[in-house]
Amino acid sequence: MRSTKAVSKTVALELYADVVCPWCWIGDRRLFAALETVRAELPDVEFDLMWRPFQLDPTVPAEGRDWNEVVEQKFGGALRAQPMFERVAGAGVGDGLHFAFDKLTRAPNTVKAHALVVHAQQTQHNPWPLVEALFAAYFEHGQDIGDDEVLVRLATECGLDAQGVRDQLAAGTHHVDVLQSQREAARLGIQGVPFLVLDGRLGVSGAQPTELFVEALRRAATE
Repeated sequence: MRSTKAVSKTVALELYADVVCPWCWIGDRRLFAALETVRAELPDVEFDLMWRPFQLDPTVPAEGRDWNEVVEQKFGGALRAQPMFERVAGAGVGDGLHFAFDKLTRAPNTVKAHALVVHAQQTQHNPWPLVEALFAAYFEHGQDIGDDEVLVRLATECGLDAQGVRDQLAAGTHHVDVLQSQREAARLGIQGVPFLVLDGRLGVSGAQPTELFVEALRRAATE
């Protein structure tokens, strides 16, 4: 996040995540709650948070997969998956999140969504409203975030230029950035998300409690 204030130190934060990962939405919320706390404590420290694309399943075809088929193949059917969905939904309640897994119909390939976040990051320097919109569209409203028209609508609602978004999606401009981020995650040994890299030297894996994120941010800022 960019700032014009005078700072004594800048801490680079890189959040590797996927927009179809429910724990990533939870982790994202907890990280921002932690940032609010630490920024109030350390106003002279700037935290520069960047989105790093990570596809949980890059093999999903461009048109996506039927959600029921995915549930059957991955979890052994809806009945077996239901306790896991309930556990995730319960974990998100305290962070103000609502998961409606019953509304999901498609499991999208997320390369276009990630590329659009990179586009927002490079043009607006603040991709987080779009990230939040993508999470909510998928998990709360069951929308297909692999569909170009859905992506254009979400992006324009977040202040991006519609034609610029259409051009970026048609050209696949930032697909290489998504691939490079995936390769960098592999180089770092990241096998699951969310994963937060702090100052290039510390790491927090998973949707940890807000207090743990606070502790990690303090450590990165003061060491």
